[in-house]
Amino acid sequence: MNSKFGNEQGSVLQQLRHRAGNDKKRIILPESSDQRVVDAAEMIAERSLAIPVLLNHGDVPKGVECIDTNSDTQLFGRCAKRLFEHRQHKGLSLEAAALALEDSLLLAATLVSLGEVDGCVAGSVATTANVIRAGLYGVGTKADAKLVSSFFLMELKDRCLTYADCGVVPAPNSTQLAEIAMASAESHQLLTGEEPLVAMLSFSTLGSADHESIHKIREAIQLAKTKCPDLKIDGELQFDAAFVTSVAQRKAPDSEVAGKANVFIFPDLNAGNIAYKITERLAGATALGPLIQGLAKPCMDLSRGCSAEDIVDVAVVASVLAAAN
Repeated sequence: MNSKFGNEQGSVLQQLRHRAGNDKKRIILPESSDQRVVDAAEMIAERSLAIPVLLNHGDVPKGVECIDTNSDTQLFGRCAKRLFEHRQHKGLSLEAAALALEDSLLLAATLVSLGEVDGCVAGSVATTANVIRAGLYGVGTKADAKLVSSFFLMELKDRCLTYADCGVVPAPNSTQLAEIAMASAESHQLLTGEEPLVAMLSFSTLGSADHESIHKIREAIQLAKTKCPDLKIDGELQFDAAFVTSVAQRKAPDSEVAGKANVFIFPDLNAGNIAYKITERLAGATALGPLIQGLAKPCMDLSRGCSAEDIVDVAVVASVLAAAN
């Protein structure tokens, strides 16, 4: 993730910082053994962007809070009970839940579930798989969601786009593609304030080619339209038809999305991951992400190569999403 997201006044990240600062949420940073995390917590507090909370950390910087479940046995017991309630259908006992909470990621996610904090940011040390697993076990998915996926906010000079999925689901089927499209549309609207215009991307535009992968996209569109009839979504679309007005007029003149799309759904993880890096490196876009969507409450992931500034930016997003919950 590039930490220089939105250098100009009025950029999307500047707007998100303003929103986060106006409605400060408690964001837990469980990997407090990492000095970047401690530095980020101090920066969040100094800039008054959120209320940073470290987990079981002795030396707490000024303005930073700490939850110590080692000494607060009552709170730890509540966490164990909540995890047991979430996972007893999988055969987890109360005793096993308490043991499982030795994992700081899972403990932090459970604290989010309890409402002790509003969101979690982790992944500077842990893998994406472990961060998502903790979120699924501790918080669970949204009531209307069956899938956890990710998205990037891509800020260009004149617009902000959402790309998905670029980090989690390798080969989505039609149902999963529909879930990614609906979740990404909601995320885009929450974070940018724009009406989402969703393009389902392919190497074909509205029947110019025929392939099994295109059938999957068309089925996903129908599933999304059935579940969200007001969602503006179209495809299959080639990227130029989705992005460039003049090309859209030739290739998809009747589409309400073509040439104006701001949410781009890629057919698989290969395409999404490659595209966001190309956009970042060749087009000079700034990428914020991957940002996790589909969980009941915000549990955000980080790159293990992140800087303290990156952690601050993701904490801002988590705070804004928590406020919208």
